[in-house]
Amino acid sequence: MPATPLPSRGLPEAPKTCDASGMVEIHRLFRRGFGEAPGLVRRVADGDRAHAEAVATQLETLSLGLHAHHEGEDSRLWDALDERAPSCAAHVERMKAQHAELLVHLTALDRALPTWRASASPADAEPVLAALAGVNDAIAVHLPDEETNIVPVMEHTITEAEIEWFSEHGRRAIPRGQTWQQLGEILAAQPDGGDEWLRKHMPAPGRLAWRLVGRRRYAAHRAALEGR
Repeated sequence: MPATPLPSRGLPEAPKTCDASGMVEIHRLFRRGFGEAPGLVRRVADGDRAHAEAVATQLETLSLGLHAHHEGEDSRLWDALDERAPSCAAHVERMKAQHAELLVHLTALDRALPTWRASASPADAEPVLAALAGVNDAIAVHLPDEETNIVPVMEHTITEAEIEWFSEHGRRAIPRGQTWQQLGEILAAQPDGGDEWLRKHMPAPGRLAWRLVGRRRYAAHRAALEGR
């Protein structure tokens, strides 16, 4: 079903109840991360298991993040929109269907990664690449649709406390030891390289820690991903 004009746009006088721009910010991470993933996989030489380990860990972390992002929406967002913005029901049903399709491809990726991680074989990379193609095709449809037809509704129906719950739910999905790496990926995905994101989301001590520790760890992470 094609998207139709968002119901909330007919209510410009309605006060905003939250800032849902974080949804778009995290979508940029998934677009960039999954978008570059096929190239990263293909650059792993046959039998280079250290390089395959770095790339597989990155893809596993991205998959965990997208799983958590969608699980949060499935458990807390759709019912809230059904109750508070019933005219958005068609959009909500389409989001659920898109989530179900993405889950198929993410599950295929999750199943394919361990074998390729262990072998670094081009033959074992093929199921990984096929799953990534499915993920990228699905998010190319889903993310713009959600940003156009769901995020503006959220900003007039969802509370700031609920937005914080979604953010915290996503943060909890980051595996131990991957925090700086994933922060770097979020920053790299933003149009300005992440300066505005840091000012908006991190207090001064966190920004200092990023400059002193995180930036260096992220650079090492990127070098490992690219086989340097």
